[in-house]
Amino acid sequence: MNNIRLLFGKPVIQDRNQFLAALRELQARSGCIVQALDADKVVSEQHVRFATKKALLAFSEGRNVAKDLGMEILRYASGERQIERALSMGISEATERIALVIVHRPNHECRWPENSELAALIDVDGLGCSFKPDAVKKAFSISDEELKVVDETRLSELVLERVALVEIYR
Repeated sequence: MNNIRLLFGKPVIQDRNQFLAALRELQARSGCIVQALDADKVVSEQHVRFATKKALLAFSEGRNVAKDLGMEILRYASGERQIERALSMGISEATERIALVIVHRPNHECRWPENSELAALIDVDGLGCSFKPDAVKKAFSISDEELKVVDETRLSELVLERVALVEIYR
């Protein structure tokens, strides 16, 4: 899907509130949806793209829970129905790396942010998606019993399953 851009790296602005304010400013200037996730909990680009597509579909069909598309993306990416619980997928003061999702929505006035605008927010480190298994297990409540059944190499599939099940838990 060419209307979704993903960047992985370290936040340039270390203060969470200032970083979020800069994200909101970029979103207002560009007209695109801009959402930051804790990269330690993102198992793959497919994870973020799948969650984003689900959020866009929910909005287009009027099934969204959140009023904001960025928050709906966060909700799907976290595998959570409740917005409050989905916030754990977002950034915190402890976040070291972020996954920045930029969505160019069809039929909306928006322009892709310039590289200089993005460089003011994120230092792309070239590591791409490099999640932390313990953080993922905790964030998605993946039990040792589940991993015994499917093997830890399939952790990303368990996460995608939780993303897919979000809309079932209505």
